Amino acid sequence: MAWRNKKNHPSSIIEDLKGDQSWRIFRIISEFTEGFEKLSEVHDAISIFGSARLKPDDPYYLKTMELSTLLSQNGFAIITGGGPGVMEAANRGAYEHDQLSIGLNIELPMEQSPNPYQDISLDFRYFFVRKVMFVRYSMGYVCMPGGFGTLDEFFEALTLMQTNKIYPLPLVLFGKHFWEGLMDWIKTTLVEYETISKEDVNLIKITDDPEEVLEIMQAHRKWKSEQPEFSI
Repeated sequence: MAWRNKKNHPSSIIEDLKGDQSWRIFRIISEFTEGFEKLSEVHDAISIFGSARLKPDDPYYLKTMELSTLLSQNGFAIITGGGPGVMEAANRGAYEHDQLSIGLNIELPMEQSPNPYQDISLDFRYFFVRKVMFVRYSMGYVCMPGGFGTLDEFFEALTLMQTNKIYPLPLVLFGKHFWEGLMDWIKTTLVEYETISKEDVNLIKITDDPEEVLEIMQAHRKWKSEQPEFSI
């Protein structure tokens, strides 16, 4: 019988699977360790999210560079997902103005190739480890127009704040025309069905003005400096 071959015996297969899972745990731990070590000295950093597919001549690419430059000139480091498009524009704005530029790159079968404007570049295999780094080392989020990945990061942080797992941090949706449909759905459908509270909507800011983003982040930096230490 086939199962009399020890190599193919169910118990052997289970042991092989356990071995694979054990090595996966070590890979996960190594990603956390490298991230914490390399980012331990990062302070006053803003994460900027957005589509990898926008080209350098896209208005939102240019607006991202403008915003990143403004934040950089006012002492904020910039963190992105490290890829092209909006991420490149954000890293580029910081890099070209001598501010710390960080890329948290992720291995993907398409799209993701690290942009060259990174002072600190980390590579992740696991999205959830990467998310922890964004939350742990960012004091504010700016979401430019983007796809599922941008929405994922946005709602992750929003959920953590709603459930009091992290200190409140500014969540800014940049680009009213792009984001107003989502905001209308949140304000109407989610509130009307009572799946969220009306007050939860106040956790989100929406704007087209880089100067307003700067004011939001500066006010939060001042507030944060007066709070006791808190970390996830």
